[in-house]
Amino acid sequence: MLHIVDIQSAAFPSYPVVNKPDSKPTAIPVTKSMLPSLEEYTDEIRDLWVSGWLTNNGTKHQQLERELIEYLGVEHLSLFTNGHLALEAAIEALGLTGEVITTPFTFASTSHALIRKGLTPVYGDIRSDDFTLDATKLEHLITPKTSAILPVHVYGNVCDVEAIEAIAKRHNLKVIYDAAHTFGVTVNGRGIGTFGDVSMFSFHATKVFHTIEGGALTYNDPALKHRFDQLKNFGITGPETVEVTGGNAKMNEFQAAMGLCNLRHIDETIARRKQVRELYDTLLSGLDGIRILKPQPGVETNHSYYPIIMTSEENRRDELHDALAKEGIFTRKYFYPLVTDYAWNHNRFASRRTPVARTIAERVLTLPLYPDLTTEDVTRICTTIQERVMK
Repeated sequence: MLHIVDIQSAAFPSYPVVNKPDSKPTAIPVTKSMLPSLEEYTDEIRDLWVSGWLTNNGTKHQQLERELIEYLGVEHLSLFTNGHLALEAAIEALGLTGEVITTPFTFASTSHALIRKGLTPVYGDIRSDDFTLDATKLEHLITPKTSAILPVHVYGNVCDVEAIEAIAKRHNLKVIYDAAHTFGVTVNGRGIGTFGDVSMFSFHATKVFHTIEGGALTYNDPALKHRFDQLKNFGITGPETVEVTGGNAKMNEFQAAMGLCNLRHIDETIARRKQVRELYDTLLSGLDGIRILKPQPGVETNHSYYPIIMTSEENRRDELHDALAKEGIFTRKYFYPLVTDYAWNHNRFASRRTPVARTIAERVLTLPLYPDLTTEDVTRICTTIQERVMK
């Protein structure tokens, strides 16, 4: 039986809790974009009205790249207008062909990038404990057409990077990590963006760190920077020279300014998210009918999402999702359906071939998680879950 205890002062020492006993409870969204103060952002963009330099590798773009390299502990980083176009640029720059092994338990963008670049995604199953690509099931998917592996770090959980690297070296494959969920995450003190040939980060407004829209690639080979610069700016290399075919995926100065502001507060943001996650853990641990994720050894996570898995024989995930919504608590079936079950896949890959991923997709529910979620909010969410799961 779940007991709600008063741990507000211990868990949320800096959070004001607003009690509204005489009013209807406020709706709780599943996520909420963090913003600097209006004054801070206004101060950051003020000099743009003086310089008139609004895009095309401006000073704020350059500054954000430098600061992100330092914060993430990576050798090289290139900014993009969003994570999806960054991923497409990585695929093109590495010259991938044929087939790429990836996961069905991800956002559609991962597969879309491969298909849009003329590649064939081949889907491997996931691990049941952290929902990342199961490295023990990869090698039987490798064929003479395989050129790369595209694993996805999920919910702040990290793939088995050592095993994947060993497999890639053995078969001479490239590795691109979709690191959209793992900004600031480290593995035994090493930045997550240093693994593989390239890692892609999303800076969408819903992410732990955001630039409104935005993204980045991190990489160890310095030669890739020139290639990425070409791909995101029409192949332009000078006032009168266009060397290759490229697109337009440049981050503008207003996006970069938002990133500079948010980066100043990122440690506080992650610390507050950790407090929310720890409160959930306290209130939901041991509750029959659901499973919560355990921390990964050696991984300093960013607490980007809080998924629960329905474990009872009768799967009441959809019922719980709807019941919470009626109470003004909005959750997300993330990731459901699997990428392989979307209409555009045209049944090219049956989800029964990835049974773990299919089971998790049918039973996962991500709860609200953002820094200013109060003790009152989390207690209300957990009490409602108890009532619906235990009844």
